[in-house]
Amino acid sequence: MKFVTIVGARPQFIKCAAVSRVLRKKHTEILVHTGQHYDYGMSEVFFKELDIPTPDYNLGIGSGSHGHQTGAMLAAIEDILIHEEPDMLLVYGDTNSTVAGALAAAKLHIPVVHVEAGLRSFDRRMPEEINRVITDHLSGILFCPTLTAVRNLKSEGIVDGVYHVGDVMTDAVLFNRQRAEKQSRILDEAGLLPKNYVTATIHRPSNTDSADNMRAILAAFGSCGKTVVFPIHPRTRKYLHEYNLTVPESVILTDPLGYLDMLQVMANAERIITDSGGIQKEAYLLRVPCVTLRENTEWIETLDGGWNILIHSASTSEITKALTEPRHPDSWIPVFGEGGGAENIVECLEKQEKTSLSA
Repeated sequence: MKFVTIVGARPQFIKCAAVSRVLRKKHTEILVHTGQHYDYGMSEVFFKELDIPTPDYNLGIGSGSHGHQTGAMLAAIEDILIHEEPDMLLVYGDTNSTVAGALAAAKLHIPVVHVEAGLRSFDRRMPEEINRVITDHLSGILFCPTLTAVRNLKSEGIVDGVYHVGDVMTDAVLFNRQRAEKQSRILDEAGLLPKNYVTATIHRPSNTDSADNMRAILAAFGSCGKTVVFPIHPRTRKYLHEYNLTVPESVILTDPLGYLDMLQVMANAERIITDSGGIQKEAYLLRVPCVTLRENTEWIETLDGGWNILIHSASTSEITKALTEPRHPDSWIPVFGEGGGAENIVECLEKQEKTSLSA
């Protein structure tokens, strides 16, 4: 079979690496990078570290408003699909790249395969939630990472073509954990001792687009009594400069880290604070307690056993409390699978091909 795969952002590169490694053993894959994440630390380094094949197309669309970015991607992807004539289109997650690919393929009657289908935060103010819902309703094959995702789809009337395959992020963590231990030098370079610091990632507009919120978050980092390693997203750095905010001395501010360095700095953290979706899940997979600066989460499984807690507003006192109070999570279970998600996906796709040929 011939697939066109759409990627554009850090989490998609990681998941794509796991699936492409299996898919390309027997099938043809045309890889399209939209350019949604485009600087070296957010894009190219992942392709190098994770041995992802060089994209066949790099659209270079970059940042912009949601409408302009999605529209530009839609037009460009449509041209590629018409030229390549794939059997299926493969998309990951919930970004503008995801929904643009799904829309382009659906309008050309090319079957859409959605990896990481069925996630819901039930908050339509989040653009990712809109992207998830639209993509799921356009997809003919939906690969769910958890049973919760399967139930979410069923509640929306989507039952055909739904498969519970486990989470390919689990594949990525298992595959790269030892590589990170051997190859990464981030702890030594930053002078960090295992389980003696906090790892932070903040990039969501609900936090970064408010000077008061960012001031409160930085104040909490400075008052928690711990070293905070803060790999900073380009848009977050831009806002810190615009707001003229001072970073506390206890915060180690770095450029975005490659996957192996980030994996290492998360795995050895005492806890993680984030507003990302994927990092909540990576924290759970690494068994590191997490604090999430959001009102809700699409990864509700991470809340079980106290592995993840939600801070609904950027309050210095609440964040400081969450970073300093003793945490003893328990009852860790492999809700995201135990690996093999990529193999499950490719096996399902091959069964789909055989069913189509015999029909």
